[in-house]
Amino acid sequence: MNSSLQGYAAAIIAELDASNLATVTAELAQLDATMAANRDLRAAMTDTSVTGVARRAVLTQVLSGKVSAPTVRLAGNAALVSNAQDVPAAISFLAQRAREADRDGGYDEPTLSVTGARQRVGGFASATFEDLDNSDLEGIEEELFRFARTVEATPELRRAMIDRDLPVNRRQGIIEALVGSKASPSTTKLLKYVVAGGRARDVVGTVDWLVDQAAKARGWRVAKVRTGKPLAEAQADRLRTSLSRVSGHPVELQVTDDVTLLGGVRIEVGDLLVDATARGRLEQLREHLEADHRTFQKND
Repeated sequence: MNSSLQGYAAAIIAELDASNLATVTAELAQLDATMAANRDLRAAMTDTSVTGVARRAVLTQVLSGKVSAPTVRLAGNAALVSNAQDVPAAISFLAQRAREADRDGGYDEPTLSVTGARQRVGGFASATFEDLDNSDLEGIEEELFRFARTVEATPELRRAMIDRDLPVNRRQGIIEALVGSKASPSTTKLLKYVVAGGRARDVVGTVDWLVDQAAKARGWRVAKVRTGKPLAEAQADRLRTSLSRVSGHPVELQVTDDVTLLGGVRIEVGDLLVDATARGRLEQLREHLEADHRTFQKND
C-alpha cells in the first residue's frame, strides 16, 4: 500500500472523535462497495491517462456534499497519490484502516524501509500542512530544524530517540516534555509521528527531510503570476479558486503586470509552470517552425 497514504490516513483519523470516526468508517465502507460495483466510477479512477490531480478533483466533486469532509479528504488523497490501477485498493485500505481504528482505538504502523518510512511521515505532514498558512509553515520549518540540531548535539537524547527497544509512547513522551511548550502543536504532532511512523535510526534524517517538505509546501501556497494586462478582481478570484483546487490548499497570488508578454498570463506554483502568454505561444511556434525547417533540410 502507498506509504504516503498510510501517513495521511493516520493524521486525519487521529483528529476524529468517536462519533466522527464511526461516520467516516461507514462512509468509506460504502465508497469501497460503490467503487467495486460502479463500473463508470472505477473506470474513471483507474484511467492511466488521467493525472492524480485530475482524479482527486473528480472524486472530490462527486463526494462533496454527500459525505463528511474527512472522508472527502481521505478519498481525494487516495486518488492523488496512488497509481491509477491502485486507487480501488487504496480506498479498500482506507476503509479497513478506519474500521480497525473504530474497533480497536489504536493502530501500529508496519515496518517500512527508510525511504518508505519517510514517505509515510511525509503523508502525515501533507495532511497537517493543508490547513496552515505560510507563516505557520515557516515557524514549523524553523522548529523542526532546531529539534534536529538539538538531537544531534545531545548524545543522551539521540540515544533515546534511536533506541528501537524503547516503547514508542516513551519516546513520544520525551518529545512532548522537550518541545511541548516551546513549539507549535503542529510541530509537536509531526515530531511524535516521526517516532511512530518513521525509522528509529533515521530520526534526525527524517526530521531534516520534513524541513525540506515544509519549505516545498510554502512554495505551493504562493502563485507567481505575470500578466500582459491587469487582472480584474473576478478573474483573480477565479484563478485563485482554480489553483487552490489543483494544489489542494489555499493559494496566494503574487501578480506582476508585464507588458512584454503581449497578453495572456504566466503562472508558477511550486513545480508547476503554465505559460499561456502571447509571447510564450509565439516562442513555441518559432521553435516548432525551426524544428520543421531542420527536418526539411535533412530530407532535402
